[in-house]
Amino acid sequence: MDRKRQPSGDEARGRAMRAAISAIAEKGTAAVRMSDIAARAGMSTGHILYHFGKKDRLLLEVLAWSEADLGRRFQQAADEAASPAEKLALFVRFYLPRHPGDERYALWTQVLAQRHDDAGRHLLTALSDTWEERLEAIVLEGRALGQFAEVDPSEFVIRAVAMLNGLSGDVMFGRSRWQDASANAFALAALERELRPAAQD
Repeated sequence: MDRKRQPSGDEARGRAMRAAISAIAEKGTAAVRMSDIAARAGMSTGHILYHFGKKDRLLLEVLAWSEADLGRRFQQAADEAASPAEKLALFVRFYLPRHPGDERYALWTQVLAQRHDDAGRHLLTALSDTWEERLEAIVLEGRALGQFAEVDPSEFVIRAVAMLNGLSGDVMFGRSRWQDASANAFALAALERELRPAAQD
């Protein structure tokens, strides 16, 4: 490898994180090695160790990076959306896995299968809370504009996230019911029904 081409800064961290997500999804937490990540990233093992340090930190660091990256892309799309309804559709699309074996969602399942200390549990709670806060903000905006029903935002978010999590498991498992139907469309239709103002029924 040409060491002059070793990436640096944000480019290197992004490349290392994406390679880690791919390696963890394929090999699992226990089997993945730093050298596996380095090979996928086109970087030296030493460079990977620089970004991650001990392997024990790997899962949580990669998940935090993945969620921050996904959150930025969601927010960019939401900022360009013309209405709360469009933001709701974007939320569903970004929240659900794209297909069976979706690497980002597989990373979540790997992380949740591990035992965590208080710091780890705090991080996971914060990541989950962030998605719930995004959804609640969409609901509140829609209510304020008279485009959504006067649902209790906190209770709606609990129901919505529970449904989306269940559908996510279905998609990752590859349930046949989603071979000819869209889990995204199913989820969005269910949320829209609950949020539809009474005058539109």
